[in-house]
Amino acid sequence: MELEKEAPSLAVVVMGVSGCGKSSVGEGIAARNGMRFVEGDQLHPARNVEKMAKGIPLTDDDRLPWLDRIGVEIKAAQDASQGLVISCSALKRSYRDRLRQAAGGRLAFVFLEGSRDLLLSRMQARQGHFMPASLLDSQLQTLEPPTGEAGVVTVTIDMALDDMVALACEELRGAAVKGGFHAG
Repeated sequence: MELEKEAPSLAVVVMGVSGCGKSSVGEGIAARNGMRFVEGDQLHPARNVEKMAKGIPLTDDDRLPWLDRIGVEIKAAQDASQGLVISCSALKRSYRDRLRQAAGGRLAFVFLEGSRDLLLSRMQARQGHFMPASLLDSQLQTLEPPTGEAGVVTVTIDMALDDMVALACEELRGAAVKGGFHAG
């Protein structure tokens, strides 16, 4: 399966709360489709990383410059006719709409969904990540699931990584064929 050939310049945002596997799934989707992967956390301003490392939840004002940097990455890839997979929590619909607007083209979301217990166990097992497990509840409270939004596929995280990646690619291909990724 190759998303690139069916949807040139497709951008895919792998989204969900911390600990759901955005980076791992995003890397897998990108590798399977010859697309570039960008770790969205690396685009956070330093002050955001410092806040989160101290266990302080981000506000909308903290997140907007970060979302704009992600939007710039997406737009640049599309302008260069290159596919892109990028990780971004994209917790609120307004955040996703901001990314859709920045994209001005084809944009899809893969929503990684899981139970609080599974997410917490994954966060506690991580080594060297700036996001403490204590922020999971604030992220879950902020999350507005993308149910019913166009161009969104949902993958549950209670399976092996390879299965999650394969399912995401299959769902993306099906949605691309249906034309579900045009920004609205």
